Amino acid sequence: MSDLWAALCLVCVIEGLILFAAPGFWKRNVEQMLAMPISTLRRIGAGVLAAGLIALYFVRG
Repeated sequence: MSDLWAALCLVCVIEGLILFAAPGFWKRNVEQMLAMPISTLRRIGAGVLAAGLIALYFVRG
């Protein structure tokens, strides 16, 4: 369970780093995402989820 919390903390660190280092880049990306259809966002989310699960399998495997 501590690994899960560590992973969630790392997500927060990465998100915060992007917002701190390149807020304009982050804002443009959010604006582009708002203009995208929901189905496209779902496909992107599913792809990132699958890639993350595969990477986790190999890292923890």
